[in-house]
Amino acid sequence: MNDILDAILASTASDSGSHTVTAADFAALPLPESYRAVTVRKDEAEMFAGLTTREKDPRKSLHVDEVPVPELGPGEALVAVMASSVNYNSVWTSIFEPISTFNFLERYGKSSPLAARHDLPYHIIGSDLAGVVLRTGPGVNAWHPGDEVVAHCLSVELESADGHNDTMLDPEQRIWGFETNFGGLAEIALVKSNQLMPKPKHLTWEEAASPGLVNSTAYRQLVSRNGAGMKQGDNVLIWGASGGLGSYATQFALAGGANPICVVSSPQKADICRAMGAEAIIDRNAEGYKFWKDEHNQDPREWKRLGKRIRELTGGEDVDIVFEHPGRETFGASVYVTRKGGTIVTCASTSGYNHEYDNRYLWMSLKRIVGSHFANYREAWEANRLIAKGKIHPTLSKTYRLEETGQAAYDVHRNLHQGKVGVLALAPQEGLGVRDHELREKHIDAINRFRNV
Repeated sequence: MNDILDAILASTASDSGSHTVTAADFAALPLPESYRAVTVRKDEAEMFAGLTTREKDPRKSLHVDEVPVPELGPGEALVAVMASSVNYNSVWTSIFEPISTFNFLERYGKSSPLAARHDLPYHIIGSDLAGVVLRTGPGVNAWHPGDEVVAHCLSVELESADGHNDTMLDPEQRIWGFETNFGGLAEIALVKSNQLMPKPKHLTWEEAASPGLVNSTAYRQLVSRNGAGMKQGDNVLIWGASGGLGSYATQFALAGGANPICVVSSPQKADICRAMGAEAIIDRNAEGYKFWKDEHNQDPREWKRLGKRIRELTGGEDVDIVFEHPGRETFGASVYVTRKGGTIVTCASTSGYNHEYDNRYLWMSLKRIVGSHFANYREAWEANRLIAKGKIHPTLSKTYRLEETGQAAYDVHRNLHQGKVGVLALAPQEGLGVRDHELREKHIDAINRFRNV
């Protein structure tokens, strides 16, 4: 791994942006027999049995193991990972909820001889990366050794017609590093070559690795016609507006001429939203919203109080779109406060999967609930393009070393973080990998916004 890292550092050392190490040089580098990777282990899948979700500790289940380099197949690439990040699916994997991801790997492994590589007694996790291509398999023409890349996490087979209009509808659609093996929280990752996108040149490795999953998810959920189809002037209620997902939704709303109503849980998070340019902010803890009377009963009076507060912030208007991801805790309120004919678009359920709401407020007011999951190829590419152009910015707040991934996942699990948390893989320190210093300087305050909290 040292020779690979030395080649990458030499290639990115020039301020002029010229590559001092050629594609042929990278292609000639010998691959190591093994590499370090963050794993969960199949024989520990029951380690948290009997514990509540909150009691399950990712620091106990996530390991840094030495693992063999996987076989490279057609249409695939091996990437030297300089940096990655922690997403909520990393937390789910680490606490084996809602099911053990080894169920995914076993099912995938039965689908083809090549997929059988993924069914292992360990799962290398992680759905983001920024790094350098080391090898490409047969049939890969668009990418070459030495290319600096980020990867989106959509893995599809596209052998069914169902996925050709929207790749997210492929029956064999999976999330790389969650429903597949060989993920990005490692020194080397195995991806399908159509997951690769150009690394934004003005960002460091850790900054470039942080947007991938959440930025693309927010783009489809809010902007794409496959999601809410946001337009100028829309009022958009964004839960967790300073978090890993909500921070990108807030940026998309502002960049698209919409009016975000940002729901946060502390004055510090409210300040982050103001720094992004949002004006309408609700601190749900300070204002004491409790949408559930007890475990089984919601409180419609709290829905109405939230609706009244929103109208105070919008000049009397209800929200056109609710950007939903907490799930059970907030979903009843989300359906209630949406305007007649409006849209509740949901991509996750971090507070619980069993949503309850009063259907009278949905059907009689002609509202829509739209399910949204990650992004198709085009949406992921468009989302990354906006990052590369400096229109949308990374929300990285803190970076950990690979061996500290358990702590990083713990912090996300306990909501102790702001924005996104990054993980250095091969990168020996933060701040490396910048090619376009002029564009970086232009946007440096926005790039560092979440680091300045």
